[in-house]
Amino acid sequence: MAFTSTSLELPCTMLPATATTRRHARLGTVRCTAAAATASAVATSLSPAAERSAWAPVTRTSTSRAAPASTSGSVVARVWRKIQGSGDWDGMLEPLHPLLRGEVARYGELVGACYAALEEDPSSARYMNCKYGKRRMLEDAGVAGAPGYEVTRYIYSSSDAAVPGVEASTSGRASWVGYVAVSTDETTRRLGRRDVLVSLRGTITPAEWMANLKSSLVPAHLGPRGDDEDDVKVESGFLSVYTSADKTCRFGGAGSCREQLLREVSRLIDTCSKANPGEDISVTLAGHSMGGALALLLAYDLAGQGLNRAAPPTRAAPVPVFSYGGPRVGNAAFKARCDELGIKVLRVANARDPVTKVPGVFLNEATTRSGPLAAMSGACYTHVGQELALDFINLSDLGSVHDLGSYVACLKEEAADCGEVATTTNADAGVLAMAMELVGGRQWQWKDAAMAVGGLVQSTGLI
Repeated sequence: MAFTSTSLELPCTMLPATATTRRHARLGTVRCTAAAATASAVATSLSPAAERSAWAPVTRTSTSRAAPASTSGSVVARVWRKIQGSGDWDGMLEPLHPLLRGEVARYGELVGACYAALEEDPSSARYMNCKYGKRRMLEDAGVAGAPGYEVTRYIYSSSDAAVPGVEASTSGRASWVGYVAVSTDETTRRLGRRDVLVSLRGTITPAEWMANLKSSLVPAHLGPRGDDEDDVKVESGFLSVYTSADKTCRFGGAGSCREQLLREVSRLIDTCSKANPGEDISVTLAGHSMGGALALLLAYDLAGQGLNRAAPPTRAAPVPVFSYGGPRVGNAAFKARCDELGIKVLRVANARDPVTKVPGVFLNEATTRSGPLAAMSGACYTHVGQELALDFINLSDLGSVHDLGSYVACLKEEAADCGEVATTTNADAGVLAMAMELVGGRQWQWKDAAMAVGGLVQSTGLI
């Protein structure tokens, strides 16, 4: 996706970062240049005429987060399938439509709760678990305004990756990776459907970091009988986090991340469809970084097994994935199968975020499209879905290029601006130089530096 020269300065209304704020959920401030750098949008691609007119009433006020619920709610309800990707977001990305902007920012904030609520104090009895109870988790995690969702289950993940210096009995322990929630009645009326939400965080634990470096492509085998074609391949590390189980998990995370998610999403679809037979149901998957990869694997699972079509109202609904700073997950055959299954992925990607370039920074869908490397396209990593391209950096905190809080701030029109514009606007220039620049940043944490450099190394196939 090409970048425009439009410059957008976004002041951030989110809370400022503190010394205890998580790296991936840092509520920072940025100035961004984005392909989506306008608040007004055309609706010529929408049809019929009733849908085109539905966009018109959207207005902005200086105090709104995206659009007031009273004005945007009914509009979202009328065109929610387009916002969820039924038309591959055609005509809504350049320029970025304000309704889509608001929904993508809203889901990003709901993913941010996964970081804000995670207990990272090793002395705590709830270490690597959620600090709050399900009833008030979203409010206690600081999700702005009324979140409009009821959390129904916490999700745990583990990995079989061995961590040097860590005992095998503890390296693969399960940790809280996210949650499943369902929209309240009020939010359901505003959205036009009952929304089942899966929200997943990015990499934190040592085992997850080691799993991220396992870049070999392996058969997915996530079909109804686990016998998918062998040519459909995904990264072994992500698959490990998705399918590994910790039988000693203290917090009730029975089974693998995959089993927990499939079981809970199926239960909610069945419960909601029986409680309100005529009500539309959507399943929305959202994740940051590694969480975006896990969300895509879940979408592949749900669509492949037909679980998203368990209730009649869902048959026309897409399976959307909102991925923030997400990496590549699988090969070209995996992408083709996702397209065949109707999976819709909106990749919110900062041009300066190295995580969005890996795995496959050198051999990918772009470099093997033609020429002497074309013969290798089937064995290379390939992005899935549409890209919502952003371009932001805060030169006083280079680590912000991957922060979920910075992603959300860049999406929000009223975000505060105390960042700086990068000196270059070439989105594809110098990945190696960019990684070195990031590693040299004084505020760049060692794990983030390892992620940047390790991602580049793994793409070469050395590990």
